[in-house]
Amino acid sequence: MRKILVVCVGNICRSPVAEAMFKVKLPNIDVQSAGMSAMLGHSADPMAAQIALANGIDISAHRGRQLASWMLQDADLVLVMETNHQKQLSQQYPLSRGKIRCLGEFDAPGDFGAAGTVDIADPYRQSEQAFLLSHERISRGVAAWVSRIVQLT
Repeated sequence: MRKILVVCVGNICRSPVAEAMFKVKLPNIDVQSAGMSAMLGHSADPMAAQIALANGIDISAHRGRQLASWMLQDADLVLVMETNHQKQLSQQYPLSRGKIRCLGEFDAPGDFGAAGTVDIADPYRQSEQAFLLSHERISRGVAAWVSRIVQLT
């Protein structure tokens, strides 16, 4: 595996955090993020950045990027935050369907979007608690995927 793409809606809350976590844990893999309706050029949400920094992750340099078809084609693995995102991208980009997976796919039971998958809800414009929950679920999802990726390499 050489390239991972992490996708959410705005590319300012969830996917930048997951991107940064993957980069720390898999330094030899190119990890990028993008949004399906990205807030182009916007920095990461201040609450997401604050919680990430409190957990040793600096996303202050992040700027929102719009998802493009070439990004999906170029990636070996595309990780989305919700099962609805997976369905939407699989319909829009059928040639990439097999590599579009949910970040919370290997998570423990609770708040299931599909059997065995925990959706990571968008905390944008919500409470600090929503951001903390999102961060914790992203962290668990990243850890689970890193474990599987390391086993494959």
